[in-house]
Amino acid sequence: MELGLRGRTAIVCGASAGIGLASAEALAAEGANVAMLARGREALEREAERIGALAVRGDVANPRHLERLVEQTLEAFGGVDILVLNSGGPPRTRALDITDEQVEDAVALLLLSAVRLVRLCRPHLEAGGHGRVLAITSSAVKEPVDNLALSNAIRPGLTGWLKTLSRELGPTGVTVNAIAPGRIDTDRLKEVYPDGPSETDLAAIPLRRLGAPRELGDVVCFLASDRAAYVTGATIAVDGGLTRGLF
Repeated sequence: MELGLRGRTAIVCGASAGIGLASAEALAAEGANVAMLARGREALEREAERIGALAVRGDVANPRHLERLVEQTLEAFGGVDILVLNSGGPPRTRALDITDEQVEDAVALLLLSAVRLVRLCRPHLEAGGHGRVLAITSSAVKEPVDNLALSNAIRPGLTGWLKTLSRELGPTGVTVNAIAPGRIDTDRLKEVYPDGPSETDLAAIPLRRLGAPRELGDVVCFLASDRAAYVTGATIAVDGGLTRGLF
């Protein structure tokens, strides 16, 4: 399927590894210009060079870093058509164990970073005529996960904000969607399964396997394309059937 992304410009956050890297790879393979943001210089520069992308070192929780990201993307490519909001998750913790500081940090990481970056990119997304905002969230927005109290609390708030944003930006032609990964084979998942998932772990997933990051990256590409121009305000689960909710 020709997605028509050649020549369009995408910003991908958290792009040096895992789902962010897979999204950047998939977009670059479709011919998009890609600006990659990540904190670790070595991995970021290596992967950006490999796929022919712009590397911008920075932290999504730092407002100045986000400003620099947009500035360098505009300087390199002249616009922003696709914004992929992605970051690492907050620490694993039980609901009764979280601290005030952890809540504040999680809000800054997951919610404030998105608000700030959309604000910076909005005029460019609207000007291009086919702007796309895509947020990588979690299956926790549909079904809370044990010991992920911070993610369970903050990511649904981000989803609510995205839904509101989709209604406000809809008249301009900009679509806003979220992608909710389940158990994707990344370094973060290795924290949960240091010895790999057991047969019992995989039995909870109808497809009986972990997802590959690129499988999620391909969904990013579809939602970023004109083929998905009538999809907005949605949360798309990419979880092998893990979550049991109807919507």
